[in-house]
Amino acid sequence: MHLPKTTSTSVDGLLLVDKPAGVSSHDVVMAARRALGEKRIGHGGTLDPFATGLLVLLVGRATRLLQYIHDEPKVYEAVVKFGTETDTEDLHGAVTREAPRPDSQALDAAAESHIGTISQVPPDYSAKRVDGKRAYELARAGKDVVLEPVLVTVHEIVLSERELIDGRMSSCRMRVACAGGTYVRSLARDIARAAGSAAHLTALRRHRAGQFELGRAVTLEQLREGHAPLAPAIDALVGHPVQTLSEDEVAKIVRGIDVEARVPGSHAALVNPDAETSFTTLVAFGERRPSERGDRWQPRVVFGATE
Repeated sequence: MHLPKTTSTSVDGLLLVDKPAGVSSHDVVMAARRALGEKRIGHGGTLDPFATGLLVLLVGRATRLLQYIHDEPKVYEAVVKFGTETDTEDLHGAVTREAPRPDSQALDAAAESHIGTISQVPPDYSAKRVDGKRAYELARAGKDVVLEPVLVTVHEIVLSERELIDGRMSSCRMRVACAGGTYVRSLARDIARAAGSAAHLTALRRHRAGQFELGRAVTLEQLREGHAPLAPAIDALVGHPVQTLSEDEVAKIVRGIDVEARVPGSHAALVNPDAETSFTTLVAFGERRPSERGDRWQPRVVFGATE
């Protein structure tokens, strides 16, 4: 279906994209830049080229909000194939290890043991840096990659759609809720090893990132056709307190002058008096600072009286 091109004059905001397999997160950013005519686009949480699903993009001045957005937990759905490991830990890699398929009970116990804060060694084919180079660059060059384990947090693991061969697990669907920095590929690898087996992913899809949902995303094809429906920048700040400003406070904030903090929290979205109904209400994003006059909002990202 051909969709109309974006007509909004705003280039500050939030854009959710459903990334397909076979393209990088950077490819999606480039498509968004062409669609919007805006170079300042950043994304929260890279997806591997073979993975699909939700990519959160912030556009224009909203890119400065990336460090503040609430995009956890991240929720993924993966298809896990048992019996073999690959060097990339997904279906595109070369087989590096084989092991018997696990039984269902052992797999459940292994999955349960990987919920919580755990130590995880990232995959060799990852964007982690080793001596100034990306790990995947070294791996592709045939060099040994030694990555240090890191602590990651896994909130939930649900195994379903189990396929059995001779009473042992051949594959299953694995739903994971986790904090940022967790590699689902490596999680499947470690769970299988703990169950006395081996595994790699044949599919991986991100469904959620905090309050951001895949159902609100446009496809890459739609984006390439020029359909890039920007949500207002304030939509990127879901979960933060909101304080409505008086006209006098708006005038101060846009000049970088702090104002009285009247809502709780370490940070807040500061909006104009039409906050309840307008889509162009975000004036600034403020950080709480104590002063002799009481707590104040110091503007960290300023958008202006209107966007």
